[in-house]
Amino acid sequence: MSNDAIVILRADHKEVRALFSEFEKASTTKPRKGTIVKKVIELLTVHTYIENEVMYPEVRRLLPDLEDDILESYEEHHVADVLVMELSSMKPGDERFEAKTTVLIENVRHHMQEEEQDWFPKVRDGLTRTQLRGLGDRLLEAKKRAPHSPTQPSALKKAVDAVIA
Repeated sequence: MSNDAIVILRADHKEVRALFSEFEKASTTKPRKGTIVKKVIELLTVHTYIENEVMYPEVRRLLPDLEDDILESYEEHHVADVLVMELSSMKPGDERFEAKTTVLIENVRHHMQEEEQDWFPKVRDGLTRTQLRGLGDRLLEAKKRAPHSPTQPSALKKAVDAVIA
């Protein structure tokens, strides 16, 4: 895989989209939906962590004209973090499990679409290949230390900061 930051983030999006599609299949059973949601929670926890800790701050520093886009992305992550935290304590048979997952899917799809169609092209235009590769290396390093569950301390801190901010 390329170490270009945008390629790395797009690959994450592709993996999450595939799980969303599987969740939405009519034939998917409740136990399977529970397994899918657990994986989605893990992937989104890692992904939002690396974007919040590496990508957004660095792009904000290098491309200050994108500040409004970045602030909106932080807020979209906040919404996803709250839903992920709530889903992490639910079971597939819970009354609101599927509805809450559907809202998460809708919000995250919107966020990914905005990033891919609007924000990523601006970042690619504004940064050099070397900068994008350097950012990609930092994203891959951050993935190694990223929380995989919203209940891990670093993820909890992020969620608490988002709620009280």
